[in-house]
This record gives sequence, structure tokens and C-alpha cells, in this order.
Amino acid sequence: MSQPSTAPAPPAGPRVPEAVHRRRWAVLGVLMLSLLIVVLDNSILNVAVKTIAAPAPTGIGATQSELEWSINSYTLVFAGLLFTSGLLGDRLGRKKVLLFGITVFGIGSALAALSGSPGELIAYRAVMGLGAAFVMPATLAVLMNVFERDEQPKAIGIWAGSVGLAIAVGPITGGILLEHFWWGSIFLVNVPVVLLALALMLWLVPDSRDPRPGRVDIPGVLLSVVGLVLLVYGIIRGGELASFTDVTVLAPVLGGLAVLVVFVLHERRSDHPAIDMSYFRKPAFSAAVAAIALVFFALMGVTFFSAFYLQSVRGYTALQSGLLILPLAVAQMVFAPRARLVVERFGARAVCTGGMLLVAAGLAAFAFFEADTPVWVLEVVFFLQGAGMAHIMPPVTVSIMQALPREKAGSGSAINNTFRQVGGALGVAVLGSVLSSTYRGEIEGHLDGVPAALRDTAGESVEATLAVASRLGPAGKDLIGPAYTAFLDAMHVTAIASAAIGVAGAVVVAAFLPGRVPGGAGGAGTGGGAAPATADTPTPAQTG
Repeated sequence: MSQPSTAPAPPAGPRVPEAVHRRRWAVLGVLMLSLLIVVLDNSILNVAVKTIAAPAPTGIGATQSELEWSINSYTLVFAGLLFTSGLLGDRLGRKKVLLFGITVFGIGSALAALSGSPGELIAYRAVMGLGAAFVMPATLAVLMNVFERDEQPKAIGIWAGSVGLAIAVGPITGGILLEHFWWGSIFLVNVPVVLLALALMLWLVPDSRDPRPGRVDIPGVLLSVVGLVLLVYGIIRGGELASFTDVTVLAPVLGGLAVLVVFVLHERRSDHPAIDMSYFRKPAFSAAVAAIALVFFALMGVTFFSAFYLQSVRGYTALQSGLLILPLAVAQMVFAPRARLVVERFGARAVCTGGMLLVAAGLAAFAFFEADTPVWVLEVVFFLQGAGMAHIMPPVTVSIMQALPREKAGSGSAINNTFRQVGGALGVAVLGSVLSSTYRGEIEGHLDGVPAALRDTAGESVEATLAVASRLGPAGKDLIGPAYTAFLDAMHVTAIASAAIGVAGAVVVAAFLPGRVPGGAGGAGTGGGAAPATADTPTPAQTG
């Protein structure tokens, strides 16, 4: 029997001006376009690394380390500045921050396309990371300020679905571009999209900010940047070395954690904190943040090794591999915008727990994949993973964003994206290390006939072993079979580790996310009724 709703009554009138309300869906389209190119860019680069490594004029002769840093320089700047960019958006205006970010991203893209050396590419990728750090939090913060509370779950579902689209479209776009143009085209393609996005933003997107931002917490901002940069650098370094015991890994990781502890202590004592730490005392808020980090930890790790499985073991091209991942994107696009309906029926706890278990099951399935596993089985697994993610990301994002007053939307988006980025980086580094160390242990017994100068290189990865086998000619044929077997064994171990992380995420959300809100109140059923009263207090200065 339905119980009377205990959620607070909605505000008497709309907070969003009528002129903004009428064009809210057009604004969402512009935000999705901006988000699309930022997320798509990283997945495109993963397709192009082999081409960039080739000597000129095909590529720029980047070494393995230089290729890694062309990815890592972006990640390091992006993760380090996410929190700060969200705070600046609340203070200076989210539209201004979004315009700045997309402009810097476009300039960085054009410069990266024209890079004449690996060093230039690494530097310009860092510029792109700077721009992206200001774009991603701003898109979600603007969304929260053009949609009324009851429509926010639907809008966030569509926003989350666009992330899935970008992840899948990236490899396909990259494959097509590399088949017809030079390697720089994967970056240059961003420029016309950026120009279109800028024009549409100036026309459609309203500005909004916190009307009472208070004093700038400069020590807090600096501590957050230093702590996040050190932590993410250490994680990246651990992934490179496939070890987390080296001093060059432990020092930045422990240093970053120590700085972040000081940051938390400072925020708790400050009378004008950058972020109110009391929100983390709410179990639903903390569980949602943890779920974001854990699902991306598991998913980014499996995305990392699935690329090697599809291309190195199965022999698919980059374009074919991208097409094979399409079911994951399709599932997200179909289910993410509708996740709010399932949440209204069953509650955030049940839906997110089910989604995490579905993701964990999809990850565990990789433990049974072999070199001849039917393609349709892979497609079903990718679809189920996408469906699982589609029922996690929108509800937990709504839970995070609606827990904070609308004036602090930039801060909420920054928290959401920071934990997601750090979780994803950890997933690639930790699970990549598991994959690498297991592979090396499996393949070492088959490298006795390899020249000593090449033996260490041959044990690094399946790609490295196959490259050495190719250099050795007929003598290297005996390495190919063991390389495939060793990789599959390593993938199976890593898949089990990924699935265990997914199960841990399910336990967290089952224990701490709220259940079904009586009468379906709160829209998403994610604790919307528990938001502070200030979230529903009209502030005319907020929307411009």
C-alpha cells in the first residue's frame, strides 16, 4: 500500500526563468556536443598509438614511453584541475568557464595535430587536458541550472548516455580517419566541432553562478591541486612500472594522500571552505561517490585489456574493434535516459545494486573468453555491461548533484568527475599491473631462445612479444602460440579482479544508498528529498 510522501514539498514556483526553461533541451544538446568531443578524444588516441609510433612521414617516431605520456599528460592535468575548475565555475560563471575550456581544448587540438615531435605532442595534450578540465564539470553544472529538480534525473540520464556514445564512437571515428588521412587528423577533427559548439553556446547557454560565493579558499584550492596531481602521477607511474612498491611510485602516492588529508582537515576547520565536508557524512552521498569511483575502476581496467584481446589475440583492426564495442554504447544510450523510471519504481538501492552486479558479471565473463569465443557472446557481454552502467551512472550522479544546493552545482560536478577520473586511472594502473605481471610470469619460461638483449622487452606485453617474434623471423614463430596463451591466462586473472571490484561496489550501494522513496517522491529516488533547503530557495541572481 502506498505511504504518504515524507519528502519536502516542491517550491511554489519555478526557479529557472521561463526564457531559459523553454530552450532547456537545446541547451542540453549543446552540453552533450561539448562533452562528446572531450570524451571522444581520449578513445580516439588509443586507436592511433601504433600510427604515431611509426617513423615520419607516417607518424612521429614516438617511443612507448612517449606514447604513454601523450595520454598521461592529458590525464594528469585533467584530473588535477577538475575540482578547481568546478569551484571557479560557481564563482565566475559556468558559461564563462565552459567557453574558456572549449576554446583552450580547440587550440590544443589544432596544435597537437601539427606536432612535429613527441615532446610537442605531449605538451599540447596537456593543453587539451587543461581545456577538458574546465569543460566536463561545467556541462553538468549548467544542466543543473537550466532544468527544474523534477526533470534533472531525465536530463542527467541523457547526459550520461552521451558519455557511452563517445566511448564507442571514438575508436570508430579514429579508425576511419586513420584509413583516409594522416595521424594528426584525429586531433584536427575537433576544431570544427569546437567552433560549432562555441557558436551554439554563445547563442543558447545562459550563464549562472553562486550569488554568494564568499571568500576564495586559496590554501584549499592549492592543496587540492597538489594532492590530486601527486596521487594521479603516482598511479600512472605504478601502471608504467607494473609495480606499486617502487619508490618513484610510493613517494608521490603517499605524498598525494598526505596532502589530501591536510586538505580535508583544512576544509573542516575553514570558515569559508572550498567544499563543505559535512556532505560526506551523509551515507547516500558518500556511497554514490564511491560507486562512481568503483564502477570506473572496474570498467576502465577491462576496457584496457579488452583492446589487446580484440586486436592482438583476435586479430581485429582498430575500426573493427570499435564496431564490436558498439553494443555497450547502444545499451547506455537506450537505458540511461530511462533509468529514472526504474529508480522511481524500485528505488536507487535496488537499481544501482543490480547494475553493479550486472557490470561485475560482464567483467567475470572475460575470465571464460578464449581465442575462438563466438563474436555474438562478446556482443551480448558488452551490451549487458552497457545496460549495467546505464542503471548506475544516472542515479548516483543525481544523488550527488541533488545533495548540494544548486548554487554549488560546479562543486558537485567537480566531486563527481574527480572521483570518476581517479577511479578510472586507478583501474588502468592497478589492473594493468595485474595483467602485466601475470603475463610476464607466464611468458618468461618461453623466452629462453630469445637473445638476451631482447628478452626483457619481449616479456613486457603480448604486443611486445609478437613484435620480437616478428623481428626474429622463422625463429620467432614458436613464441606466437605461448604469447596468446599467456595473455589469455593473464586476462582471466585480471577479469576476476575486475569482477571483485564490481561486487565490492554492489555491496557499498546496497548498504548505503537509499531505497525507494515513498510515493516516488524525489524524482530519482536517490535522496532528492534530503537535499538542503537552500537548494529550493529562489535566488534571482543565480541565472543570467
